[in-house]
Amino acid sequence: MLTRRHFLKAIGGLGALGVSTTAYGFSAPILRLHVARYNISPPQWPAGLELRIAAIADLHACDPWMSLDHIHAIVERTNALKPDMVVMLGDYVAGHRKVTRFIPASEWARVLAGLKAPLGVHAVLGNHDWWEDKEVQREGQGLPIAGRALEAVGIPVYENDAKKLSKNGHSFWLAGLGDQLAYMPARRFRPLRRIGVDDLGATLAKVTDAAPVVLMAHEPDVARRVPSRVALQLSGHTHGGQVRMLGWSPISPSGQQLAYGHIRMNCDVVVSGGLGCSIMPFRLGVPPEIVLVTLGAARPAVA
Repeated sequence: MLTRRHFLKAIGGLGALGVSTTAYGFSAPILRLHVARYNISPPQWPAGLELRIAAIADLHACDPWMSLDHIHAIVERTNALKPDMVVMLGDYVAGHRKVTRFIPASEWARVLAGLKAPLGVHAVLGNHDWWEDKEVQREGQGLPIAGRALEAVGIPVYENDAKKLSKNGHSFWLAGLGDQLAYMPARRFRPLRRIGVDDLGATLAKVTDAAPVVLMAHEPDVARRVPSRVALQLSGHTHGGQVRMLGWSPISPSGQQLAYGHIRMNCDVVVSGGLGCSIMPFRLGVPPEIVLVTLGAARPAVA
């Protein structure tokens, strides 16, 4: 059976055969940093409210592939987009071992603290943020180091929580789901009834009026259960398959439908191709990207 790990290792071997010009992970990825733009008008979205959301996903901070200098460049590029709000969709921690240094959470969090937007910077955690915290995995409780580092620099981390925000007299809710794969490695230590810390019902129960909802969820899989009450779901995790050819990702951990881009389900879903790499420091056909979603825009998006 072809797994994502085996596929990426096989593709990685092609780097020596001259494909490095199109393999984004083997060179300085910021040189090819892309802005993926989506203009979306969900039926639940109020007329007259145009909201620009910048989304950062899957940094996987490490040297040399996602250095502090690279993260600085991402912060500057994101700020230059002048979003109303920045959301960070998880997996700040490196997800592979082919590195020269794992960057401590306190260091990358200080750089991310440079993100600026009128409606704030908001975050959820990803599976690797949970998996790489061995103490949390053993104890089965607590906020991972990545989450504590973000909160220490003033960036709120949403764990099945929701907050009401407003722009130009229009209100909306920003909700953040706990990670759906948080305790997968903990099965080594004890039996588990479930591996996630996500609670979609409890999260949406905190929405107390009819204002539209924007949902942050690291893994896009939950979109199959998200009700039409939500206007937009923003996710990462898949890296667009990390290899994408002719609009198709050979390997996608969340299935082909939710591999990448804008998908219409019960709500609108945007899945970021992310910024860093997992398993192998290699990207083909899916450059590292910042996502810029404009909700309520009348004009078409230009990537």
